[in-house]
Amino acid sequence: MAQVEIKGDDILLRALQTAANMKAHKAAVQKHGADLQKKAQSNAVFTRGYATGATKRSIKLEITDGGFAAKVTAGTDYSGYLEKGTRFMDAQPFMKPAFDVVQPKFINDLRRAGIAK
Repeated sequence: MAQVEIKGDDILLRALQTAANMKAHKAAVQKHGADLQKKAQSNAVFTRGYATGATKRSIKLEITDGGFAAKVTAGTDYSGYLEKGTRFMDAQPFMKPAFDVVQPKFINDLRRAGIAK
C-alpha cells in the first residue's frame, strides 16, 4: 500500500488563514470607516452661530494603506474650533462622539474575525 506524506501543509494553512484575515480586516475597515463618516455627518448639525452645513458636507472618508486604514476628515478650516471650542466659543464635538460609538464595534468585528485579541 502506498503512503503519501505532504510537507509544508502548515505553511499553506497559515498563508490561507492570513489571506482570509486580510480580507476580513479590509471589509471591517471599509464598513466601520463608512459608519464613522455617517455618524460624524449626523452629529455635525450646529445650531449656534452661522449654520451653513459646510462642515457636514466636508466630512469625507479616505481608505488608505491598501484598504487597511480609513481616514475620516472634516475639510473646513474651522472644524477643529467646532470640535474643541475656543476661549470664546463652547465646543460642539461631532467627530469624537462618532468615534466613541464606532470604535467598540470595529474592535468587536476584528475579534470575531480572529484578527484582534
